[in-house]
Amino acid sequence: MILIGGGSRSGKSAAALRVLKASGTRLGFIATAQAFDDEMRQRIAMHQAERDGSIVTWEEPLDVAERIGAEDGGYDAIVVDCLTLWLSNIMLAEDRDVECECRKLVDAAAHAQTKVILVSNEVGCGIVPENELARRFRDHAGRLNQRAAEQAAEVHWMIFGIGLRIK
Repeated sequence: MILIGGGSRSGKSAAALRVLKASGTRLGFIATAQAFDDEMRQRIAMHQAERDGSIVTWEEPLDVAERIGAEDGGYDAIVVDCLTLWLSNIMLAEDRDVECECRKLVDAAAHAQTKVILVSNEVGCGIVPENELARRFRDHAGRLNQRAAEQAAEVHWMIFGIGLRIK
């Protein structure tokens, strides 16, 4: 498992695609975003255009661990883009235990036979958010990123489009 993290627009997704394309010919992509408005639809379309037809894409806003398990062994590598969008989906789904879902996803990725490349935003470098939901999101994201980094074989930090391998 490889974790690629960084701030917004730091080059995380592009770096993940480079790693994916260098990992073989049977390639998958788990997209966690949901298009609730026009701006998000445009963002999703832009990311879709970055992938060629050789990459199988699954839109999976919630059950990422299950998708990794279902596809494990059938692909050389799979990108999950991104953990923080997935986390917000999980937090807003009323019937989900956030910590349990986070453990399940990281364990599925870490124990997969297929190389899994996780993309995640670092959201803890700014000010303390003023509302409770945003603070809970920041805290869950920090714990999720730490858990993923601990189990990852490699961790890369992206800044200004430049990657730094930190593990």
